[in-house]
Amino acid sequence: MLKRSYSFVALLAALVLLLAACGSAEPEAKTESTEGTAGAESYTVEHAMGTATIEGKPERIVVLTNHGTEALLSMGVTPVGAVQSWTGEPWYEHITEDMEGVEVVGTESEINLEAIAALEPDLIIGNKMRQEEHYQALNAIAPTVFEETLRGDWKVNFELIAKAVNKEEKGQQVLDAYNESVAALTEKLGDKIDTEVSMVRFMPDDVRVYHKDSFSGIILEEIGLARPEAQNVDDFAAKGVTKERIEEMDGDVIFYFTYQNEKEEGQQAEDAWVKDPIWNNLEAVQAGKAYEVSDTIWNTAGGVIAANLMLDDLEEKLVQE
Repeated sequence: MLKRSYSFVALLAALVLLLAACGSAEPEAKTESTEGTAGAESYTVEHAMGTATIEGKPERIVVLTNHGTEALLSMGVTPVGAVQSWTGEPWYEHITEDMEGVEVVGTESEINLEAIAALEPDLIIGNKMRQEEHYQALNAIAPTVFEETLRGDWKVNFELIAKAVNKEEKGQQVLDAYNESVAALTEKLGDKIDTEVSMVRFMPDDVRVYHKDSFSGIILEEIGLARPEAQNVDDFAAKGVTKERIEEMDGDVIFYFTYQNEKEEGQQAEDAWVKDPIWNNLEAVQAGKAYEVSDTIWNTAGGVIAANLMLDDLEEKLVQE
Protein backbone atom coordinates (compact mmCIF):
# COMPACT_ATOMS: atom_id res chain seq x y z
CA MET A 1 0.00 0.00 0.00
CA LEU A 2 1.25 3.52 -0.78
CA LYS A 3 2.76 5.39 2.18
CA ARG A 4 0.78 8.21 3.74
CA SER A 5 2.08 11.00 5.93
CA TYR A 6 1.12 11.09 9.64
CA SER A 7 -0.71 14.37 9.14
CA PHE A 8 -2.85 12.93 6.36
CA VAL A 9 -3.78 9.87 8.46
CA ALA A 10 -4.65 12.16 11.36
CA LEU A 11 -6.80 14.29 9.07
CA LEU A 12 -8.69 11.25 7.85
CA ALA A 13 -9.25 10.06 11.40
CA ALA A 14 -10.60 13.46 12.36
CA LEU A 15 -12.92 13.47 9.37
CA VAL A 16 -14.25 10.01 10.28
CA LEU A 17 -14.96 11.15 13.85
CA LEU A 18 -16.65 14.30 12.58
CA LEU A 19 -18.88 12.30 10.23
CA ALA A 20 -19.78 9.90 13.01
CA ALA A 21 -20.74 12.81 15.27
CA CYS A 22 -22.85 14.39 12.57
CA GLY A 23 -24.59 11.09 11.95
CA SER A 24 -25.57 10.60 15.60
CA ALA A 25 -28.66 12.73 15.21
CA GLU A 26 -31.65 11.62 13.14
CA PRO A 27 -31.16 13.15 9.69
CA GLU A 28 -33.80 15.38 8.21
CA ALA A 29 -35.69 14.17 5.16
CA LYS A 30 -33.80 14.94 1.96
CA THR A 31 -35.29 16.08 -1.32
CA GLU A 32 -34.81 13.46 -4.02
CA SER A 33 -33.33 15.18 -7.05
CA THR A 34 -33.83 14.29 -10.69
CA GLU A 35 -31.39 14.75 -13.54
CA GLY A 36 -31.25 18.38 -14.57
CA THR A 37 -33.43 19.65 -11.71
CA ALA A 38 -32.18 23.04 -10.56
CA GLY A 39 -31.76 23.61 -6.82
CA ALA A 40 -32.13 19.94 -5.85
CA GLU A 41 -30.66 19.39 -2.39
CA SER A 42 -29.54 15.77 -2.49
CA TYR A 43 -30.19 12.24 -3.66
CA THR A 44 -29.39 8.82 -2.23
CA VAL A 45 -27.83 5.75 -3.83
CA GLU A 46 -27.99 2.22 -2.42
CA HIS A 47 -24.73 0.38 -2.98
CA ALA A 48 -22.57 -2.52 -1.79
CA MET A 49 -21.51 -0.78 1.45
CA GLY A 50 -24.79 0.92 2.38
CA THR A 51 -26.41 4.17 1.31
CA ALA A 52 -24.65 7.26 -0.01
CA THR A 53 -26.21 10.70 0.18
CA ILE A 54 -24.89 13.04 -2.50
CA GLU A 55 -25.45 16.77 -2.20
CA GLY A 56 -26.45 18.66 -5.33
CA LYS A 57 -24.82 17.80 -8.63
CA PRO A 58 -21.41 16.12 -8.31
CA GLU A 59 -18.85 18.03 -10.34
CA ARG A 60 -15.57 16.59 -9.03
CA ILE A 61 -15.76 12.82 -9.41
CA VAL A 62 -12.99 10.32 -8.69
CA VAL A 63 -13.42 6.85 -10.19
CA LEU A 64 -11.46 3.82 -9.02
CA THR A 65 -12.13 1.24 -11.75
CA ASN A 66 -11.24 1.12 -15.42
CA HIS A 67 -14.75 0.17 -16.49
CA GLY A 68 -16.07 3.00 -14.30
CA THR A 69 -13.95 5.48 -16.22
CA GLU A 70 -15.50 4.27 -19.48
CA ALA A 71 -18.99 4.52 -18.00
CA LEU A 72 -18.45 8.16 -17.02
CA LEU A 73 -16.93 9.12 -20.37
CA SER A 74 -19.80 7.49 -22.26
CA MET A 75 -22.25 9.71 -20.34
CA GLY A 76 -20.27 12.86 -21.07
CA VAL A 77 -18.66 13.06 -17.63
CA THR A 78 -14.91 13.62 -17.28
CA PRO A 79 -13.61 12.65 -13.82
CA VAL A 80 -11.09 14.82 -12.00
CA GLY A 81 -9.21 11.70 -10.96
CA ALA A 82 -9.10 8.08 -12.08
CA VAL A 83 -7.04 4.97 -11.52
CA GLN A 84 -4.44 4.32 -14.18
CA SER A 85 -5.38 1.94 -16.98
CA TRP A 86 -3.96 -1.56 -16.61
CA THR A 87 -1.88 -0.85 -19.72
CA GLY A 88 -0.99 2.51 -21.27
CA GLU A 89 0.82 5.63 -20.15
CA PRO A 90 -1.33 6.27 -18.26
CA TRP A 91 -4.56 5.58 -20.16
CA TYR A 92 -5.78 3.03 -22.65
CA GLU A 93 -5.24 4.25 -26.19
CA HIS A 94 -8.97 4.26 -26.98
CA ILE A 95 -9.77 6.75 -24.17
CA THR A 96 -6.60 8.87 -24.08
CA GLU A 97 -8.06 11.84 -25.97
CA ASP A 98 -10.97 12.07 -23.54
CA MET A 99 -8.77 11.92 -20.42
CA GLU A 100 -6.82 15.14 -20.88
CA GLY A 101 -6.28 16.83 -17.52
CA VAL A 102 -7.44 13.85 -15.44
CA GLU A 103 -5.17 13.08 -12.48
CA VAL A 104 -3.92 9.55 -11.80
CA VAL A 105 -4.90 8.31 -8.31
CA GLY A 106 -3.06 4.98 -8.25
CA THR A 107 -4.28 1.70 -9.70
CA GLU A 108 -7.40 -0.36 -9.04
CA SER A 109 -5.47 -2.59 -6.64
CA GLU A 110 -3.35 0.16 -5.05
CA ILE A 111 -5.16 3.48 -4.78
CA ASN A 112 -3.45 6.67 -3.59
CA LEU A 113 -5.54 8.16 -0.77
CA GLU A 114 -3.46 11.32 -0.58
CA ALA A 115 -3.93 12.03 -4.28
CA ILE A 116 -7.68 11.41 -3.98
CA ALA A 117 -8.06 13.74 -1.00
CA ALA A 118 -6.00 16.46 -2.70
CA LEU A 119 -8.53 16.58 -5.55
CA GLU A 120 -11.31 17.49 -3.10
CA PRO A 121 -13.90 15.29 -4.82
CA ASP A 122 -17.61 15.52 -4.10
CA LEU A 123 -18.17 11.87 -5.18
CA ILE A 124 -15.99 8.75 -5.26
CA ILE A 125 -16.97 5.62 -7.20
CA GLY A 126 -15.19 2.34 -6.47
CA ASN A 127 -15.59 -1.41 -6.13
CA LYS A 128 -15.94 -3.60 -3.04
CA MET A 129 -13.81 -6.42 -4.45
CA ARG A 130 -10.97 -4.01 -5.20
CA GLN A 131 -11.08 -1.40 -2.42
CA GLU A 132 -13.25 -2.58 0.49
CA GLU A 133 -10.45 -2.04 3.03
CA HIS A 134 -10.30 1.65 2.08
CA TYR A 135 -14.03 2.37 2.15
CA GLN A 136 -14.09 4.20 5.50
CA ALA A 137 -11.17 6.42 4.56
CA LEU A 138 -12.69 7.18 1.17
CA ASN A 139 -16.11 7.88 2.61
CA ALA A 140 -14.48 10.35 5.02
CA ILE A 141 -13.14 12.28 2.03
CA ALA A 142 -16.41 12.35 0.04
CA PRO A 143 -19.62 10.33 -0.41
CA THR A 144 -18.50 6.98 -1.80
CA VAL A 145 -20.47 4.49 -3.90
CA PHE A 146 -19.13 0.94 -4.20
CA GLU A 147 -20.09 -1.75 -6.71
CA GLU A 148 -20.49 -5.27 -5.30
CA THR A 149 -18.44 -7.31 -7.74
CA LEU A 150 -16.32 -7.34 -10.87
CA ARG A 151 -17.86 -10.54 -12.20
CA GLY A 152 -20.97 -10.92 -14.32
CA ASP A 153 -22.73 -8.58 -16.70
CA TRP A 154 -20.85 -5.26 -16.98
CA LYS A 155 -24.17 -3.42 -17.38
CA VAL A 156 -25.06 -3.97 -13.71
CA ASN A 157 -22.13 -1.81 -12.60
CA PHE A 158 -22.83 0.67 -15.38
CA GLU A 159 -26.37 1.22 -14.11
CA LEU A 160 -25.12 1.82 -10.56
CA ILE A 161 -22.60 4.38 -11.82
CA ALA A 162 -25.35 6.16 -13.75
CA LYS A 163 -27.37 6.37 -10.53
CA ALA A 164 -24.34 7.59 -8.60
CA VAL A 165 -23.84 10.57 -10.92
CA ASN A 166 -27.60 11.17 -11.19
CA LYS A 167 -27.65 10.49 -14.93
CA GLU A 168 -29.93 7.48 -15.18
CA GLU A 169 -31.68 8.84 -18.26
CA LYS A 170 -28.41 9.43 -20.10
CA GLY A 171 -27.12 6.06 -18.94
CA GLN A 172 -30.17 4.33 -20.35
CA GLN A 173 -29.59 6.06 -23.68
CA VAL A 174 -26.04 4.67 -23.74
CA LEU A 175 -27.29 1.16 -22.95
CA ASP A 176 -30.09 1.41 -25.52
CA ALA A 177 -27.58 2.39 -28.20
CA TYR A 178 -25.37 -0.57 -27.27
CA ASN A 179 -28.33 -2.98 -27.31
CA GLU A 180 -29.35 -1.67 -30.72
CA SER A 181 -25.83 -2.34 -32.01
CA VAL A 182 -26.00 -5.90 -30.66
CA ALA A 183 -29.35 -6.48 -32.39
CA ALA A 184 -28.04 -5.02 -35.65
CA LEU A 185 -24.98 -7.28 -35.59
CA THR A 186 -27.14 -10.33 -34.89
CA GLU A 187 -29.22 -9.50 -37.96
CA LYS A 188 -26.16 -8.94 -40.14
CA LEU A 189 -24.69 -12.29 -39.14
CA GLY A 190 -27.68 -14.19 -40.51
CA ASP A 191 -26.75 -17.88 -40.86
CA LYS A 192 -23.28 -17.10 -39.49
CA ILE A 193 -24.85 -16.81 -36.04
CA ASP A 194 -24.08 -20.54 -35.66
CA THR A 195 -20.33 -19.87 -35.98
CA GLU A 196 -18.56 -21.39 -32.97
CA VAL A 197 -16.37 -18.62 -31.55
CA SER A 198 -13.39 -19.56 -29.40
CA MET A 199 -11.48 -17.10 -27.20
CA VAL A 200 -7.93 -17.60 -25.96
CA ARG A 201 -5.77 -15.31 -23.85
CA PHE A 202 -2.00 -15.43 -23.51
CA MET A 203 -0.38 -13.95 -20.39
CA PRO A 204 3.20 -13.87 -19.10
CA ASP A 205 2.45 -16.59 -16.54
CA ASP A 206 -0.79 -18.17 -17.76
CA VAL A 207 -2.81 -19.29 -20.78
CA ARG A 208 -6.60 -19.11 -20.55
CA VAL A 209 -9.61 -20.23 -22.56
CA TYR A 210 -12.55 -17.91 -21.89
CA HIS A 211 -16.04 -19.16 -21.13
CA LYS A 212 -19.53 -17.60 -21.07
CA ASP A 213 -19.18 -15.55 -17.86
CA SER A 214 -16.22 -13.47 -19.01
CA PHE A 215 -16.63 -9.90 -20.29
CA SER A 216 -16.32 -10.95 -23.93
CA GLY A 217 -18.21 -14.20 -23.33
CA ILE A 218 -21.27 -12.30 -22.13
CA ILE A 219 -21.17 -10.13 -25.24
CA LEU A 220 -20.97 -13.18 -27.52
CA GLU A 221 -23.99 -14.66 -25.75
CA GLU A 222 -25.96 -11.42 -26.14
CA ILE A 223 -25.32 -11.55 -29.88
CA GLY A 224 -26.33 -15.21 -29.98
CA LEU A 225 -23.08 -16.59 -31.38
CA ALA A 226 -22.33 -20.23 -30.73
CA ARG A 227 -19.41 -21.44 -28.59
CA PRO A 228 -17.32 -24.60 -28.74
CA GLU A 229 -18.63 -27.24 -26.34
CA ALA A 230 -15.70 -26.89 -23.93
CA GLN A 231 -16.30 -23.13 -23.65
CA ASN A 232 -20.09 -23.19 -23.53
CA VAL A 233 -20.20 -23.34 -19.72
CA ASP A 234 -21.31 -20.93 -17.01
CA ASP A 235 -17.82 -20.12 -15.82
CA PHE A 236 -15.24 -17.37 -16.25
CA ALA A 237 -12.31 -19.18 -17.86
CA ALA A 238 -10.19 -22.29 -17.92
CA LYS A 239 -6.87 -21.22 -16.40
CA GLY A 240 -3.44 -22.77 -16.65
CA VAL A 241 -4.22 -24.42 -19.99
CA THR A 242 -1.39 -26.56 -21.32
CA LYS A 243 -0.77 -27.81 -24.84
CA GLU A 244 -2.26 -31.17 -23.83
CA ARG A 245 -5.61 -29.32 -23.72
CA ILE A 246 -5.24 -27.59 -27.06
CA GLU A 247 -8.50 -29.06 -28.38
CA GLU A 248 -10.37 -26.72 -25.97
CA MET A 249 -9.09 -23.78 -28.03
CA ASP A 250 -10.46 -24.86 -31.40
CA GLY A 251 -13.62 -23.53 -33.00
CA ASP A 252 -14.88 -22.29 -36.33
CA VAL A 253 -13.14 -19.02 -35.46
CA ILE A 254 -10.52 -18.23 -32.81
CA PHE A 255 -10.04 -14.77 -31.36
CA TYR A 256 -6.86 -14.58 -29.30
CA PHE A 257 -5.49 -11.70 -27.27
CA THR A 258 -2.34 -11.16 -25.24
CA TYR A 259 -1.75 -9.26 -22.01
CA GLN A 260 1.57 -7.44 -22.14
CA ASN A 261 3.37 -6.47 -18.95
CA GLU A 262 6.15 -3.87 -18.87
CA LYS A 263 8.71 -6.47 -19.97
CA GLU A 264 6.41 -7.62 -22.83
CA GLU A 265 6.61 -11.18 -21.54
CA GLY A 266 3.10 -11.77 -22.84
CA GLN A 267 4.49 -11.70 -26.37
CA GLN A 268 6.88 -14.49 -25.49
CA ALA A 269 3.97 -16.59 -24.24
CA GLU A 270 1.97 -15.88 -27.41
CA ASP A 271 4.90 -16.77 -29.67
CA ALA A 272 5.44 -20.05 -27.82
CA TRP A 273 1.92 -21.08 -28.83
CA VAL A 274 1.13 -19.56 -32.22
CA LYS A 275 4.45 -20.67 -33.69
CA ASP A 276 3.98 -24.21 -32.42
CA PRO A 277 2.89 -26.91 -34.93
CA ILE A 278 0.10 -28.07 -32.61
CA TRP A 279 -1.50 -24.59 -32.72
CA ASN A 280 -1.13 -24.48 -36.47
CA ASN A 281 -2.92 -27.83 -36.75
CA LEU A 282 -6.11 -26.43 -35.21
CA GLU A 283 -8.95 -26.36 -37.74
CA ALA A 284 -9.61 -22.63 -37.29
CA VAL A 285 -5.93 -21.81 -37.79
CA GLN A 286 -5.71 -24.02 -40.87
CA ALA A 287 -8.76 -22.25 -42.30
CA GLY A 288 -7.20 -18.82 -41.72
CA LYS A 289 -9.81 -18.02 -39.08
CA ALA A 290 -7.56 -17.27 -36.09
CA TYR A 291 -7.57 -13.54 -35.43
CA GLU A 292 -5.43 -11.56 -33.01
CA VAL A 293 -7.43 -8.80 -31.29
CA SER A 294 -6.78 -6.27 -28.54
CA ASP A 295 -6.53 -7.63 -25.00
CA THR A 296 -7.64 -4.20 -23.78
CA ILE A 297 -10.86 -4.27 -25.81
CA TRP A 298 -11.75 -7.95 -25.43
CA ASN A 299 -10.87 -8.37 -21.79
CA THR A 300 -9.00 -5.83 -19.70
CA ALA A 301 -10.94 -2.56 -20.02
CA GLY A 302 -14.30 -4.16 -19.29
CA GLY A 303 -16.42 -1.08 -20.00
CA VAL A 304 -19.09 0.13 -22.37
CA ILE A 305 -16.68 1.79 -24.80
CA ALA A 306 -14.66 -1.42 -25.09
CA ALA A 307 -17.88 -3.42 -25.53
CA ASN A 308 -18.85 -1.33 -28.54
CA LEU A 309 -15.36 -1.65 -30.03
CA MET A 310 -15.56 -5.42 -29.60
CA LEU A 311 -18.78 -5.39 -31.63
CA ASP A 312 -16.85 -3.58 -34.37
CA ASP A 313 -14.18 -6.32 -34.35
CA LEU A 314 -16.81 -9.04 -34.63
CA GLU A 315 -18.54 -7.33 -37.54
CA GLU A 316 -15.23 -6.84 -39.37
CA LYS A 317 -14.12 -10.47 -38.97
CA LEU A 318 -17.41 -12.36 -39.14
CA VAL A 319 -19.54 -10.25 -41.47
CA GLN A 320 -17.27 -8.27 -43.74
CA GLU A 321 -14.63 -10.94 -44.41
